[in-house]
Amino acid sequence: MTTGETRSVLVERPGTHRLVTGEPPTPGPGEVRVAVHAAGVCASDREVYDGTRAAGYVRYPIVPGHEWSGTVDAAGPGVDPALVGRKTVGEGFRACGVCARCRSGETSLCTAGYEETGFTQPGAFADHLVLPAGLLHLLSDDADLTAAALLEPAAVVAAAVLRAAPRPGERVAVVGAGTLGLLATQFLAASSPAELLAVDPRARPLGQAAAMGATATAGPEEATSLVGRYDLVVETAGAPGTARDSCLLARRGGRVVLTGMPEAGAHGIDPVHLSVSQLTVSSVFGAPPAAWSYATLAFGQGLLRPAELVTHRLPLTSFGEAIGLVGSGDPEVGKVLLTP
Repeated sequence: MTTGETRSVLVERPGTHRLVTGEPPTPGPGEVRVAVHAAGVCASDREVYDGTRAAGYVRYPIVPGHEWSGTVDAAGPGVDPALVGRKTVGEGFRACGVCARCRSGETSLCTAGYEETGFTQPGAFADHLVLPAGLLHLLSDDADLTAAALLEPAAVVAAAVLRAAPRPGERVAVVGAGTLGLLATQFLAASSPAELLAVDPRARPLGQAAAMGATATAGPEEATSLVGRYDLVVETAGAPGTARDSCLLARRGGRVVLTGMPEAGAHGIDPVHLSVSQLTVSSVFGAPPAAWSYATLAFGQGLLRPAELVTHRLPLTSFGEAIGLVGSGDPEVGKVLLTP
């Protein structure tokens, strides 16, 4: 890359991408430009590439990349120039800020329409990213920016944990031990549960979960013997049956928080079971500012160790390989990062 140029991975339409170069974007009023350090590739990015993301939640052509970290390298008009040089992450939702949901702090429920970095607005699979300065969550000068690229999924998990309100001494289960599940395990271990179960069909993620605070692990079939045991169940997998199974794991009067995003055709939750067991079921899509603040605070204090989840770091030019890894089903593939 020559001086003065910036590269971006452009997905022109499902199944078609190319690396484009051009002048670095210029931040407008109230905006900053970030030099991207690393950007995570997740199942949602694979959906964008495959064309399976729900209508209205992607706009082609698009530069993907919603999980990222970097350093502010330019400030637009009206932005404090002291931000330049700061390490940072940032929220993805481009909420309106004035509707009733935004005014209550629930920006992920903005009623003005869906806009999100990497899906409808240019994302971080690029050398530079422009976004409103108000979406930044600044990090300490000594922060590990590679690890910080996982703070977007950590913020989603933080939203789930804030919704779940775990109490010390509770029995807790996490269904799914992918990126979200392992981050949830770390968050929930910090709440001093009496028991913390991780459920996943893969041996390697279960071993990681045990190292991150899970007191017990089980495959899905083993977990059927634990029906009705848990005060709190956090579902992170988004597999066809995990929402239903999570509700079955919860005790009568228990709490379930769903964070996974299943495809069409997933098994439904039995409404009779919900009513008779008097379960409280919540769901999370994205993360509001409070969850981002919680995640960055936990990261800064060392309660989250996201670097341990990274298995692959690839250059922007290897976007196709990265997408292939994420969709491979290989249990040895954890978090894949693109590093401009």
